[in-house]
Amino acid sequence: METTQNQSIDYAKRLSNSNNTIKNYVIASMAAALVPIPLFDLVALTSIQLKMLHSLGKAYDIKFTSNLGKSLISALLGSVIPLSGGLSAASAAKGLPGVGTAAGVMSMSILGGAATYAIGKVFVQHFESGGTFLDFDPEAVREHFAAEFAKGQEVATSLNTNKTAAATPAAPTKP
Repeated sequence: METTQNQSIDYAKRLSNSNNTIKNYVIASMAAALVPIPLFDLVALTSIQLKMLHSLGKAYDIKFTSNLGKSLISALLGSVIPLSGGLSAASAAKGLPGVGTAAGVMSMSILGGAATYAIGKVFVQHFESGGTFLDFDPEAVREHFAAEFAKGQEVATSLNTNKTAAATPAAPTKP
């Protein structure tokens, strides 16, 4: 009985740590979108997502290689065609002065955060079921990835709203 209880505590702790890792990388992905240089954000986003996969792999004692990680991220994002096009369009919009830059930053922040969230959640589920990077099948998780991406948009929007609210100074009060 004690072994089962220890296993469930280890599972809960590992899952909690994995969720915290994902959240931290979602925030980093959203921050990368703040750089107003088109395409730089896409390179930074990919690097952040690779680092997240490396961190998650380490948590599950699964060997990570950068080349395989890039291939898996590309395959996942490519399985949801509008998403990859949306990321590129959001990045490119930054090249338009004024409104284009603002729209690009906001769009890229939400889309990049959502993509990072979905990638993290899909891999955690795969690792929890005993999978590795080598046996990951992006086609098999396409629908799950799309559902997690939708949840990720909500999470990124919420984080963005909370960040904006925290940065907004309170209105002065009358004595």
